[in-house]
Amino acid sequence: MLFYRAAVDLSRSTLNYVAGVIRRRRKAIRSAWRLLNPGQQALLVLVYLRKGETFSELGAGFGVSTATAWRYVEETVALLSARSPKLGQALRKAKRDGLHYLVLDGTLIRTDRIAADRPYFSGKHRVHGMNVQVIASPNGAILWTSGALPGTTHDLSAARIWGILPGGRARPVETRVMLAVAALSIRWAAPWAGETIRQPG
Repeated sequence: MLFYRAAVDLSRSTLNYVAGVIRRRRKAIRSAWRLLNPGQQALLVLVYLRKGETFSELGAGFGVSTATAWRYVEETVALLSARSPKLGQALRKAKRDGLHYLVLDGTLIRTDRIAADRPYFSGKHRVHGMNVQVIASPNGAILWTSGALPGTTHDLSAARIWGILPGGRARPVETRVMLAVAALSIRWAAPWAGETIRQPG
């Protein structure tokens, strides 16, 4: 295998933030010595997330095994995910910040094909992927992102599944979310035909 120097278009502050999350986790669990220090692990994960290199390529580039590269990515993604705001928290913060409306849109995160790939093929985008719903402020700052659903899921269906819009699976947590949205009187700007601006509730 040949090696070369490469760059990833992310800031030093992003690297430091992720490294800090990893460092605090290692201290909390009193982790023994690891092959990569927190900064190197953070860089490995950011390269994976930004450039989509395979675990074998990452492992070779950072001098660790494929399994170790996978484990580092899984661990770090779980740590970052746990720090992300919940939907109710994001909506309350938007209200405190004086935002009069929010932008709700879905995006498709491309994935490799898998054995049972039919649910992950998006007819709209003609690629395999996962549907993720995003709530942003009017200036485009991301306030919240949902979990991932198969790429065949329509944006409206996904929004209902996650409890952003009425309908769908009427689970208690989603009912509470919808009541919170209604109580906060936040308006949505949604890029769907016939739903340019709507008042939830």
